[in-house]
Order: sequence, then C-alpha cells, then structure tokens
Amino acid sequence: MIKAGSGASGRLRLRAVARWLLPGAALVALALVGAQPMAAPVHGIAMHGEPKYGPDFQHLDYANPDAPKGGELRRAVTGTFDNLNPFIIKGVSAPGRHLYFESLLKRTWDEPFSLYGLIAETIEVPDDRSSVTFTLRPEAHFHDGSPITVDDVIFSWETLKEQGRPNHRLYYNKVIEIERPDARSVRFNFDTETPDRELPLILGLMPIISKAYYSSVTFEETTLTPPLGSGPYTIERVDAGRGIVYRRNPDYWGRDLPINRGQNNFDRISYDYYRDNEVMMEAFRAGEYDLRLEHSAARWATGYDFPAVKDGRVTLEELSHGRPSGLRAMVFNTRRPVFEDRAVRYALSLAFDFEWVNRTLLQGAYVRTNGIFDNSELGFRGLPEGGELALLEPHRDSLPPEVFDAAYHAPAVEGGLRQNLAEAKRLLAEAGWEVQDGTLKRVADGLPLAFEILLVNPGNEKIVLAFIRNLERLGVEASVRTVDTAQYQFRRNTYDFDMIFYRWGVSLSPGNEQAFYWGTEAADQEGTRNYPGIRVPVVDELIARMTQARAREDFAETIHAMDRVLMWGHYVIPLYHQNGDRYAYWSKFGRTEFTPVYGGVLETWWEEPGKAETLDR
Repeated sequence: MIKAGSGASGRLRLRAVARWLLPGAALVALALVGAQPMAAPVHGIAMHGEPKYGPDFQHLDYANPDAPKGGELRRAVTGTFDNLNPFIIKGVSAPGRHLYFESLLKRTWDEPFSLYGLIAETIEVPDDRSSVTFTLRPEAHFHDGSPITVDDVIFSWETLKEQGRPNHRLYYNKVIEIERPDARSVRFNFDTETPDRELPLILGLMPIISKAYYSSVTFEETTLTPPLGSGPYTIERVDAGRGIVYRRNPDYWGRDLPINRGQNNFDRISYDYYRDNEVMMEAFRAGEYDLRLEHSAARWATGYDFPAVKDGRVTLEELSHGRPSGLRAMVFNTRRPVFEDRAVRYALSLAFDFEWVNRTLLQGAYVRTNGIFDNSELGFRGLPEGGELALLEPHRDSLPPEVFDAAYHAPAVEGGLRQNLAEAKRLLAEAGWEVQDGTLKRVADGLPLAFEILLVNPGNEKIVLAFIRNLERLGVEASVRTVDTAQYQFRRNTYDFDMIFYRWGVSLSPGNEQAFYWGTEAADQEGTRNYPGIRVPVVDELIARMTQARAREDFAETIHAMDRVLMWGHYVIPLYHQNGDRYAYWSKFGRTEFTPVYGGVLETWWEEPGKAETLDR
C-alpha cells in the first residue's frame, strides 16, 4: 500500500517509471525527498502573464449565466465512425469528446491560453514551472457516482503515456516523477534539464479516465460501448457508424462552477453522419439538422437561396475572429523520393494558380495563406530582424538563404501562368529533371515525376484537377483518388500517400503540439501530424524554446522564426483562409453578443423556449 504523508518531510515521491498502476506491472521503489518551494494555490493559470478572470469570477464574459436549459442541437458530419474511445490511434472516433470526458482544468476562448480549475479546485506552480500540483474537488465524480481520485489522475497519466495517442506519449513522458502530498493532491515533477513552461497547462488539459472502469475494460481497443466519463453529457444512443446522441446529465457535478455557468444548455446534442457534403447540405435544407459551420465559399454564395432563408426561418451569419489562420495546404510527403528535393517542391508549387481557383471556384472569398499564423500577432512580417534574426543567425549555413534575404509569400500567378511554368521548368532542369518521351524524369536514375493526390472530401476535386492540368504542361504525371473516411485516416496515419489536403489548426499560444506537427521525432512515428516528414534541427530547437519563453515578445519572435523556416522549406503548397466563420442555422437559437477572440463557442448557445415549434420545416 502506498501512503502519502503530510508536509514536505513526509511526502513520498513516486518515480515516473512506476508500473504498479497497470496490470501485471512491478512494484515501484519509493524514496523520501524534500519538496521545492511552491507558490500559493491559485484558481487559474495563463501561459504568459496573468489569467483574465480573478478568483471570484462568476461566469465567462461570452456565456449567459441565465441561459435557459432545454431543447436540442442537431449537428451533422460526413463519413463514419467505429470507436467511442478518442484517446487511441485505432479506429475512427465519434465526435463529442468534450461533452463526455473532462480534464483537470478548462480552457477559455477569450484569452490566448488560460486555464481554470475544473476537476482540480486549485493549482500550485513554482516560478520556474518545474512542477505542478493539482488539488481535486471533493465533489467531482464520474457518471456512475464514483469519486474522481488521485488514483484516477495517476492512472490516466500512466495509461495515456504508454497506450494513448502519439501526442499524449510525447507530452506525458516529460514527467519524471510524481508526489502525493495528501489524499486529494497530486504533483507532477518535470525534467529540469529541458525546461518547458507549458507543461503545467498540458497536464491540466489531460483527460481523466476511471482506473476502476479500466480494470475490467481493455483501454487500447476500439469500442462502441459507451465508456465511463464525467462530463456534462452522457451517451444516450449509438447508431454504429451513422449517428450518436448525447443527453445532458441532470446530476452533472460541475454544472454550477463559474467556468461552466451558462454553458451546456441543450438537453440533447446529436451528430448524424452523411455520405458527403452535398447530401448533407440537402438534409439541412430539409430541416434534418439545425446548424452548419460553412467552409465552402461557393456554397455560401449560391447554396442558401431557398425559402427558409428568405423568410427568416434560417439565419446566415458571419462572425469575425482573431485566431490565427492555421495552414490549409496540399502536403508533399517528403518520405517519397520524388519530393526529397526542396527545389522540386517549389517548382511544382509554381503550377498552382490560386488566383484562378479563388476567382473561378471560390467566389473570390478567400485570401492566400502565407504563414501558419496569419491573421494574428504571431504571423511574421517582412524580413527577420531583432530577436528573431538572432535566433536564426546561428543556423544560417543550414537554412535556405531566402529565410534571411526575402519576405516569404506563397507563389502567385502575376505575369500569367505561362511565366510560372517557364520558371518551374528552369528549376526542374537545374535539379536534374528533363522530359523524356513526354514524361518528366530524373536524369540520374530515370525516376518519373509521378504522384497521386489522395482526398477524402470530393469538394476538393475541382481544385486538384485544375492543378493537375497545369502539371501536365510540365510533363508531370499526377492523378487524384478520393477514398472513404476509414481508408483515408489509415493511410494518413501510416503516411501511405504522396500528397494530401490537410489543415493544421493553431492557437494564439502554440507550444508542445508543434513538435507533434513539425518535430523530427514525430516524423518517424505513425499517427502524428508531421505529414510532410519534416526533419529540421532548427525547427526542433525553436519548438523547445517557445515552451521556455516567459515574455510574450520573446515567444512571438520564436514563433515568427519557426513559421518562416517551415514556409521557406516548401513542404506544402499553402492554400487559403478567411478571417471569419460562416454559420447557417435554423432560427431557434440564442447566444451572447460578445464573440471571443477564437470565434463562436457553441457550448454557450441555447434554444429559445418555444421557438422550435414555430419553425415549419
């Protein structure tokens, strides 16, 4: 039996290599140690500076504490699902994880990156952030009424570290030891040789699962049996591969917490699955579901001309936001020999005519993406200077000269496509490629420049076909294949593709997840989001540095430098973005007027009493 003493002299430190928490594991050796001085317990923590909301806050600014409860929110997605465990790589997970599972802390969406107590009542972090202590709320419990304990927290960490998704393994392996100061507290200590100021927040967002439940359930297998959670909703019904229904839990332990007040207002939330976006759009017009977040500019411009819009039963609304654009792109898999050469990747990118695509296919609604953090303070501008230049200078010999000498812009068609293709042919010739019998081949070994573009969304086919037509003029043999969700996810997870469409979403406080996106270690692990296969030491160094930055200015300069290096590597063909979100919904909902920096938050919306009955669908 492991006992936790009270006070620094009585604390037992549990080595992170412990295996007693898992079936068949060995007992761990314990050692008495002294504890590092801790700051006073606090209600919340920010990545940089202080959190916006003080200890006595009553509700979030973008939530209405008097929002009525009731009604339903019916949503729709494309594809299918075969798994209710979102924490493993196997299978295709159903949407709605945030409704069912909870973490120690909860994020707000009107700050770059701040967290407040949820399962944890308080947080203690020393100035160097070398550890974090969470004290659990005594009232927190799972859906079966069992309390959430320190044992559950430690079990969650150990299980996700060993059997969870690659990003969990990446983050949680940075914990080197654990303490149990008392029956309701747990302390995670971090490796001080590689300091990471984001780790207390990362651990705060760790999902908490039940140790008792998984003593008889295999964690790493897919399942359609609802697992045990602790969130505001329970799973009411599962229609395998076709839909899932969540029901608001009237006994939810955290319903009156300030961080939750005015949220989780619908009695029922459902997700129905459709074959593709066109079928899904027809279902919306027929009133089969309530709300769409519209990503197609063409559909937004021409697809909502139906009676329910004209008479006000359906509302169309655009909400601006201040979050970074992220990176939507066509992704080169540099693990493939045809894409090893940066010059070849750049030459191919010259054949993508964004201006034509935007004008002809996208209603002119988009702007070209020139960096991962466009539309925010974290986007780079012009040439590197000051602190950013100082970060890049030691790596000058290993980086493309353009990083220092030119302001990055995605290749544009300005003097006509013919001019772009002529430049592409020149670059390809310099790189050792020439057209032989109508096909572009590498002179050294006869390798044809041929590749397949793998899609899951048929809506992208027109864009790809336009690109392929331009590539044909270079002698490039490109093709397109659209597959179902399950096949696409499997091939993407195992990097079994030449090129894909993908969008990396980012926040105003990027950190450890960037290693999962761009890090060298992630390039060799299945299931990460380093789809291009990037292996650049300076990127690894910058990612490590951003998690150590204390001042926001230093942090931003690090982000600028990383973004610039990635874009000049030509690992992707950047596509486009829009600095706002488009909502189409049947007019039964209410929401606050204040839209936070990250955009609309559906958890704070509600159904106006009696409004649904007035809608003739």
